[in-house]
Amino acid sequence: MDRKKFIKTSILGTSIFAASPLLASVLDNDIDELKPLEPVGFNHIPTTNSAVAENAVLHTSDSRGLADHGWLVSRHTFSFANYHNPERMHFGVLRVLNDDYVAEGKGFGTHPHDNMEIISIPLSGDLEHRDSMGNVAVIKNGDVQVMSAGTGITHSEYNKKLNKAVKFLQIWVFPNKRNVTPRYGQLTLKKEERINRLQQIVSPNQNDAGVWIHQNAWFYLSNLSLGKSLSHRVHAATNGCYIFVLSGELFVNDQLLKTRDGYGIWNTAEIHFKASKDAEFLVMEVPMVIG
Repeated sequence: MDRKKFIKTSILGTSIFAASPLLASVLDNDIDELKPLEPVGFNHIPTTNSAVAENAVLHTSDSRGLADHGWLVSRHTFSFANYHNPERMHFGVLRVLNDDYVAEGKGFGTHPHDNMEIISIPLSGDLEHRDSMGNVAVIKNGDVQVMSAGTGITHSEYNKKLNKAVKFLQIWVFPNKRNVTPRYGQLTLKKEERINRLQQIVSPNQNDAGVWIHQNAWFYLSNLSLGKSLSHRVHAATNGCYIFVLSGELFVNDQLLKTRDGYGIWNTAEIHFKASKDAEFLVMEVPMVIG
């Protein structure tokens, strides 16, 4: 399959939310996830308003798309649902980066996906997961969850707590293999392993640290103390890194990032981090070419 056809099939083939009759009384289901979008190029397209260098792009926190449904408040780094920005379609194979808030006693009704690697990183609160593979689990801060949608799955996510909202990152990555057998994975991380270092949480290798996905991608979390520095050597020349700051401030090379800013960089062999305030951040290394 050629790359353009792959992108179009992936975008159009990933289904929208569907109502669940059993949960309709408590869950809202009127949100389209990925509406049919015209693919825009094979690689990340630097935005005219936010490109900071030939091989880097800055997405400030306040420049993201916003969807406020009351029970769900979501900030979209890339085009998603009603937020459609042709200059923010994806960063390489990184297709979705949503910063979600789910109110008490609310959640996503049963809905389908196919041919997408879906990673969830809870930031606070507890989110109950159910899917067509028979999995029932609760994910909370310190966990990382992955689903390979493959040939097709349905699932729901629900915040059972009536006194605490849920905040989590919802991340979608185009796979390097289509129509695989659907798969679920969940892991509780040791938070001490990310203090002033990069803790690997996602990789292509099922025997490596963290969870694994069908893509040559590596994700890392880090809590970097004021004044401390780190470096990351990119695995492949065809990969780029997208850095998302959860809290605090840090320099990525010479670029200052603040809370909830995102920064993509490619055509580089090594990336340097230095905290200008205590900082928690996520590094997503992904192939820059889809297909």
